[in-house]
Amino acid sequence: QVQLVESGGGLVQPGGSLRLSCAASGHTSSNYPMGWFRQAPGKERAFVAGISWSGVSTLYADSVKGRFTISRDNGKNTVYLQMNNLKPEDTAVYYCAASSLMYGSSWRQYDYWGQGTQVTVSS
Repeated sequence: QVQLVESGGGLVQPGGSLRLSCAASGHTSSNYPMGWFRQAPGKERAFVAGISWSGVSTLYADSVKGRFTISRDNGKNTVYLQMNNLKPEDTAVYYCAASSLMYGSSWRQYDYWGQGTQVTVSS
């Protein structure tokens, strides 16, 4: 079992930056591939970024590539999402997730989910 808790969300102006954190607890003796997803009201949950267990390999949705950076600190059991040049369309609840096998762009690949943190981009 793995518990994930997101933090760092809030209100930011267009062009601003936020850094989200996801702290893992429970069974963390091994490092899981991790991903970030987001969901706006009335919309489907969408992939944002993924990272391998080592942190060497990453994957980004086209909509955030060049603006967002996913990283992890396995010593702290924490994964981060640095979000720069935020746009109103980035507004959503952001969720972190852990996979028992492999990271990827499909939510079906992930076994554990955090409660989400709200990100609102507005002037």
